Parts: sequence; C-alpha cells; structure tokens
Amino acid sequence: MAGRGTVKPHAGFNASDDAGALHKAMKGLGTDEDTILQLLTARSNNQRQEIKATYKTLFGKDLVDDLKSELGGKFETLIVGLMTPPLAYDVELLRNSIKGAGTDEKVLIEVLASRTANQVREIKAAYKQEHDDDLEEDVTGDTGGHFKRMLVILLQASRQQGVQEGNIESDAKTLFAAGESKFGTDEEQFISILGNRSAEHLRKVFQAYMKISGYEIEESIKRETSGNLEEVLLAVVKCARSVPAYFAEMLYKAMKGAGTDDQTLIRIMVTRSEVDLLDIRTEFRRLFATSLHATIKGDTSGDYRKALLLLCGGDD
Repeated sequence: MAGRGTVKPHAGFNASDDAGALHKAMKGLGTDEDTILQLLTARSNNQRQEIKATYKTLFGKDLVDDLKSELGGKFETLIVGLMTPPLAYDVELLRNSIKGAGTDEKVLIEVLASRTANQVREIKAAYKQEHDDDLEEDVTGDTGGHFKRMLVILLQASRQQGVQEGNIESDAKTLFAAGESKFGTDEEQFISILGNRSAEHLRKVFQAYMKISGYEIEESIKRETSGNLEEVLLAVVKCARSVPAYFAEMLYKAMKGAGTDDQTLIRIMVTRSEVDLLDIRTEFRRLFATSLHATIKGDTSGDYRKALLLLCGGDD
C-alpha cells in the first residue's frame, strides 16, 4: 500500500538548511517549538535521518540529545519517536514492553499482530543485533500459556501465502467445533488457524464461519477466550479484516472516555504516518462518525496537539 501515509518526503529537501533551522530554533534562550514541529512533521523518516547526520557534521552534537534537552513531556516523546528509524522504533517498543516493570502485553500484541511477516523477520534480526538477545526467548520468558503459544506463532512469521480454497470450509468447521459447538474450548485450533493462514484466506474463513455458526468470529472469540489470549486473537482477526480499521479502533479507544492513552496515540501516529494513516482516517470516519482530526483536537493540547494534527494531515 505505497503512498497511503500522510507524511511524504519533502520536495525541496535540503538537509543543511533544515539542520541549521533546527539548531537556530534551539540555541540561545527559549526554544522555538513551532519551527521544530513544523519542520519535522513535514519530512519523511529518511529525510530526518539525513538531517540528524548533517546536524552532527555541522554542529558536532547529536540532534536527538539536543531535542530531548529542549523539549519535554508528551511532545518530546512524539518528536523523539519521529526521529527514530521505523525498524529501531519497533525494536525499542518490544524491548521496553518486555524489559520494563511488568510486561506491556498491549504493545506486544499490537506490533506482532499488525506487522507483515517480512517486518517481523526484520524486527527479530534487528533485535538480536541491538540487544544480543533472542526476541522469541525474551517473549516466551515473559508470557505464558496459550497467549505465549500465539505470540510464538506470530514471531515465526511463516503465514501461508494466498488462499487455500480447499481448506476454507474445513477451517471454518474446525473453528466452530473448537468453540461454539462444544463444552469448553480447544484454544489450540484457534491459535493454529488464526496464526498460520494468510489474511485473505482468513477473511473467507470468517464468512464461512458466519454461515455455519450464525456468529461473527469476533463474538465467538469473546465468548470462548479471555484475557491476553482473547486480546491477541481479536487483534489478529481485526488485522486480517483490515489493518487500518484495527488502528482506527485503537486510536478511538485511546482517546474516548476519561483520560487519554497518550502512549498508544503517539505510537500509532509515529508508526503509521508514512504507511497507511490516510486509510486509518477513512476508517475512523466510517466507524465513529467523526474525524480523527477532530478527535485529536478535542483530546490534546499545546505543541503536542499541533504536531499530532500536522501528522494527521487534514480533516475528513
């Protein structure tokens, strides 16, 4: 899905000019936050990496360190996220979700359910290189039971390609037999089918499942499983149906109700701004009858809000 991001490479890009502008925005008394956020949200990640390299050459300092010392709070977290290469950002998300105090299952689920098989393989290799640890071992050491089994399957990143026409009906029947039609649940069948089939195959299985059982697969998962296993299975199903719709729902949940889940908001806006944020906006509008732009505007403030709205790239 090329070109479905809201952030595109800047046409008249000049790394030295940008590095100079950022340096000027941070030197002396006070910080010109506006220049920083206007400039960085209007550059692609590759361009930001060039600016970072040029900044080091011109001023002998690390741009990210300088930004950290000048900015604060959620705004700083957002800007530092934008300055991180996407692969390194994913590695850091997973590392922090495992190595912090307690395990942040939410982040583990989001990243492993929504990234492509190729991306998962790259993340594993980069994780090994960066931390000299095996991502799978770290994940399994930190989780348990059926939830762990599902994460391990997602980490294998070996989903079948395409649609196995001959298996659609039997997969749907197997899922029905594993849940709705028996007392107790055979979680292994859910894990195996949802973890190993392609998204396009699963979409057909979900249709067949609906015909056989009279239920959407999501309803059955909610009835038959609970806790982290339920969360990861639902995430996989939603991503198989539509990754942008999955993220639209995550963004909505992060902002509705009391208090904002800023970590989730920042994470999704950073990771999807060059991938499919235009599609996420469309789905958001369709699902929640309001725009992502309006929701961010009503839920955030200050430079943080300004930067998020620039990343959002327009109102629907």
